[in-house]
This record gives sequence, structure tokens and C-alpha cells, in this order.
Amino acid sequence: MERVQESSAGQVENDEESSTSESECQHALEVVFDEDNAKRRKSSLVSSENPQLAQQTAKKRESTSCFVHQLLENQRRSRRSQPTITHNEDRLCDKTPDMHNQAVHSRLLTKRQLSEMAVNVRELSKKLGSIRLKLKVITIFLLTKAHDSDLIGLTRDITEWLLSKERDTLYTIYVENTLEHNRVFDVQGLISKDPSHEGRLKYWNNELCKKQPHLFDFAITLGGDGTLLYASWLFQRIVPPVLSFALGSLGFLTKFDYADYQDTLTTAFKDGITVSLRLRFEATIMRTQTARDDRMHDLVEELIGVEAENNLTHKPDGSYTILNDIVVDRGPNPTMSSTELFMDEKFMTSVQADGVCVATPTGSTAYNLAAGGSLCHPENPVILVTAICAHTLSFRPVILPDTVVLRVGVPYDARTSSWASFDGRERVELHPGDYVTISASRYPFANVMPQGSSSEDWIGSISRTLNWNSRQKQKSFKEWDEQTMEGMSGRSKQ
Repeated sequence: MERVQESSAGQVENDEESSTSESECQHALEVVFDEDNAKRRKSSLVSSENPQLAQQTAKKRESTSCFVHQLLENQRRSRRSQPTITHNEDRLCDKTPDMHNQAVHSRLLTKRQLSEMAVNVRELSKKLGSIRLKLKVITIFLLTKAHDSDLIGLTRDITEWLLSKERDTLYTIYVENTLEHNRVFDVQGLISKDPSHEGRLKYWNNELCKKQPHLFDFAITLGGDGTLLYASWLFQRIVPPVLSFALGSLGFLTKFDYADYQDTLTTAFKDGITVSLRLRFEATIMRTQTARDDRMHDLVEELIGVEAENNLTHKPDGSYTILNDIVVDRGPNPTMSSTELFMDEKFMTSVQADGVCVATPTGSTAYNLAAGGSLCHPENPVILVTAICAHTLSFRPVILPDTVVLRVGVPYDARTSSWASFDGRERVELHPGDYVTISASRYPFANVMPQGSSSEDWIGSISRTLNWNSRQKQKSFKEWDEQTMEGMSGRSKQ
């Protein structure tokens, strides 16, 4: 078995060798980028963050605690060592400040950069599916349903087991701050059994997850897919590897049985883990800056036209990283919504419907499924667009590559505003002229998978949870022969 050392991310055990050399693959194709698609709108290039903070974040990329980005950085270094040619399409826009070092959001990337980012993540995801990562785990993040007394009791059991001195490592456990005074969790009871637990049992809140995600080496969730989605919501950027115990309803993403948690965690920490990188989207709300006057404004002209110098038509107003879907719908309005779709710098179509669902492959089995969209294997690098109750017979769900930037906007002449939700959270009103920018995130979700699992397990999960293509088997014909004919003939004569 081949062993490869991957910096502080731990040891990587390669379970199978590739039959094709990487050098042959790298020189097999020549990629040419269209200069017409190289630019991004100036409005989209306005970062909602402090530029100095963005620069500091870019400089810290090489020392990040996110094992996914450490591996990606290794790939970047190997590619930088090869001869490169400078292309004009690397420029974002004429007379726009150089933002390469500030490109925190994927919507700020050029077409070339976005494509390279997507290719890097795909290659890494393919490699991680066949190797085991040995991580040095010290700090563990625990997440459960804080309102479910049964799950709180199970969380207490796993916390006590992890804090036990019988473990090979003295772990530091973070649980939600609402459990500190919870009678079922009983913190004082845990500490009274072993006073050393007090210094290693700590509490997290939303602010800690947002500002110090690198603090956690490993995450464990107890619940269903909704609990896992909440973990993705808490970690908007850097995500520790997440191991989920199935204690919910369906369980597309929760692959481990809680009854075996001791063996599962012992094996994961001792022998390593297999990780599936799930594509996430970055969604940014863009607010119109166009003055309200008697002049008619056209969202299509604003988004595909050229903006005047120092006259940005839109301004960012918050970004979200999602694992399932972004939904733009009519909200509380009794009438259907009117939205316009754009792909990169081109107008796609107008949609008259209750709303539009833009889903990741992971989210294809959620709202996208209910709206009539396609089921999509999670390894597919795509964006699924499905109308919700479209008022037309001709609209069909579409599947787009993950290298495009999608925009869903509310036209200026819309009768009502629309509402956007992100993984079912953070409901935001979109006024006429506003739009949402959607692109592949630089921060995929690291979902821990059982050892020996394969891509075919996804078929089993949709068959088990959704009864996919479940039908009674058609009966076969019974062949006629001479004896059967003679018997039938004899009975008829009698």
C-alpha cells in the first residue's frame, strides 16, 4: 500500500493506483478560454467585506487549518511549477482594481479562475473517495437537536465517552451553549464523575463557528439531514470533516448507526476516514442602486450591458454558503412571482411561476425533487434549475455546469417583490431590480463516509428512503405446449 505524507492534514493511505500517469492527462488537452466570457460585472466585483481583511485572508490561505484547502494548495503548487502562459482573460475588467488577492467570493473570479477552481475540487474529490485520511484530532465539535430530549441524552453519552481518560487522546469537546444549563445533559453530573472534564468540556455558539471555524478538528452530528444542513450553515466557509449518526427521518447524508458509535469513532480516529466533498453554492444578494424615477429601467439591459464608469448599478448585501438549494419564490404574495434568469453575462429566460429552485446535486432530493426536478448523483459538478409551478407547459428543468455564474433577478416592472431563502433559512425580500448571484463555492462540504462505501450507495439510499422506481414486477407469460392444449381440449369436451 502506497503512503503519501500530506503536511498537517495527516497521513494519506492510497488504496489504489491510477493506470494513467498524471503527466499524460495534463498534456492530453489544450484548454482555450473565450476572451468574451472572461469578465465579471463591476457590481459583482464589489466585495461586501473589508478589502484589507480580504487581503489578509488570501495571504493566510497557505497556513489555513482547513485540510481541504491544504490539499488544494498542494495541487496549486504542483501546477505553478509547470510553465504557464499569461492570458488576457485573467483580467477581471478594464479600469477595475486588481482583486486577485482579494478574491474571497467565487463570484469575484474570472471565468478562467472559476473553471480552474472547479477542476481542482473535482480532482481532489475523486482522490479523496479512494483514500483514507488520518487526522490529528484534538478538538471535537458536537451538534444535536437542542430541543429533542432523547437526542440530548444520547449526546451526553457520547460526550462522556469521548471525555473519558480511557481514550488514547485527551479530547476537548465543544457542545452547544444551550446545553450548559440543560437538566437532561446535566453538566454538573459529568464533572462530578471526573473533575478533569470541566477543563475539556466547552461550549460553542454561532459567533464562534463563524469567526473561528479552524478551532475544530472534527465534527459529529446526531440527528437527520436537517442537522447536517445546520452544520453546513454554521460553517459558512472552512468546514471540519463531519461524521453524522443517523437519528432522523430519511438519512441521505447520515451514514452511521449510533448504536455502533464507539467502534465507529475509534476506527475513524485510529485508521483514518474517507471523505466525500459535496459541492456547495455561494449566493450573494445584490441590491439595486438605480434611482427611483419616472424613467423605465430594464434589469436585462443592466445585467448584460456595460456599466458606466464609477456608476455601479448594484451593491452586495450579504453572502451565504448553502449545501442544498436557493429558492426565490412569491413569499406571502397571493400572486405568482416574476423572475429573470441570467447565465454568466447572457440572458436565459423569464419565469412566471410560484418561484425558482436552484439546487446542488446534494439538494436534488429536497425541494428540487418536490418541484419536479431531476435526481442527480452528488458527484456530478452541476447546478440544477427548476421552476416551482410554472405557468407554462413548455418550461422544463435544466442542468447547468458548475463553472457558470447564475443570476436570478426580479424585473423592475414586476407587480410584487420576491423572497429568497437559503437552505430553508434566512428569508430575505428581493425588491424589483434586486437579484441573487449563485456560483460554486470555494468551500465544499467534507462529509465522512463509511469505509468501503461506493457511488452505487446513492442508488440504494434513494431506493430505501424514497422507494425510487418501486413497482410490482410484471408477470411472465406461461408458454403453451401440446400437453396443455390437449388437456384444455379434453376439459372442454366433458
